[in-house]
Amino acid sequence: MTPIRTTLILTALLFSGAQAQTAPSTSTPSAAPQTAQTAAQAAAEAQSLAARARATYPQGSASIDQALWKQAAAAAERAVVAEPGNPDYLRLRAQIYTEVGFWRQAELGWEAYFRAVPTGAAAADTASAATVQYNLGYAAYTRNQPSQAAAFFANCLKLDASSVPCTTWAARTALEAGNYAQAQTLYDQALVLQPGDKTLTYFRSLSQSAGRYGPAATRAFSRAYGELDAGRKAQALAGFQQAAAAAPNFAEAWRESGKLALELGDAPAALAAYTGAAALPTATAADRYNLSVAQEGVAVGLKAVQAFRAAYARYTAGDKTGAEAGFLGATTLSPKYAKAWAWLGRTRYEARNFEGAAQAYAQAVQLDPADRSSAYFLRLAQQGK
Repeated sequence: MTPIRTTLILTALLFSGAQAQTAPSTSTPSAAPQTAQTAAQAAAEAQSLAARARATYPQGSASIDQALWKQAAAAAERAVVAEPGNPDYLRLRAQIYTEVGFWRQAELGWEAYFRAVPTGAAAADTASAATVQYNLGYAAYTRNQPSQAAAFFANCLKLDASSVPCTTWAARTALEAGNYAQAQTLYDQALVLQPGDKTLTYFRSLSQSAGRYGPAATRAFSRAYGELDAGRKAQALAGFQQAAAAAPNFAEAWRESGKLALELGDAPAALAAYTGAAALPTATAADRYNLSVAQEGVAVGLKAVQAFRAAYARYTAGDKTGAEAGFLGATTLSPKYAKAWAWLGRTRYEARNFEGAAQAYAQAVQLDPADRSSAYFLRLAQQGK
């Protein structure tokens, strides 16, 4: 089974904010008092500076390190210092810190705002505060702090129960912690919010069977899947291999290892993976086919095998000219690939290119003297019939 790796666009956008801006190089903007400026004036200045920042900097690049944003945050801090209980100023400060991705300060800002308006917060404000919790959770996850990450994702859901990213990652952390029933419940909730999502469906199924593999294997697999989504294929391969080693009955871990190994051109790793998958009672025809590819790849090179298989597909589809070029390419990649030479001979023979067929069949017979079929057609090609 080949899972569809469809990443959530919103998740990807939030991930970049969490990774890039969780720990800004600057400290919290100073709230130095300016006696000549009222709280209202400071708030107005903060709003003006924020508007200028949005117009000045590229969309999506907002950072507390940018001068206008830093000045806007400092002005908002002055407004709050002047009138600590004013909910408008508290909200403005929290919004600015959220927009620039200064997540810890944003969290504190929203907490202060909610204390000021315990029952009057708008849905947009709680959604913004939930986004902050999501980013703090993902940052903790990437720091390998699963308990802290789970707590942040839970807080996010308290603020916004309809958040797909938080529901998804709350489920993921529950799965990795071995809380399989909780993970299934959360994946069910995520699928209600995003029906038919193939990645969510895949992990919902995994959470049902994860008890057979154990937390160590499940966590390694989940982390590897994340590496794969991020495009880090070598790290993902290592993770899937770790999962399979921890739970040899984990068919999907073997299959994901094998698929990635084939993509990366690592024939020995692919052979190990598909040997593991093919040995299980749940082995499929695809597992056995890929095992044969890996076995040939170890012997003659994966690129040559892949070129041969593609050429064979063209041959069976009736594209004899394309097949001949593909078989020739396979022999170029691996001059000792007897089967490729034999099929190159066949396509040439069927095209009545007897001289070219004889040359190809001669190579096939030299490499594999036991190939009686090639020896027979070699004689016919040499006779021109």
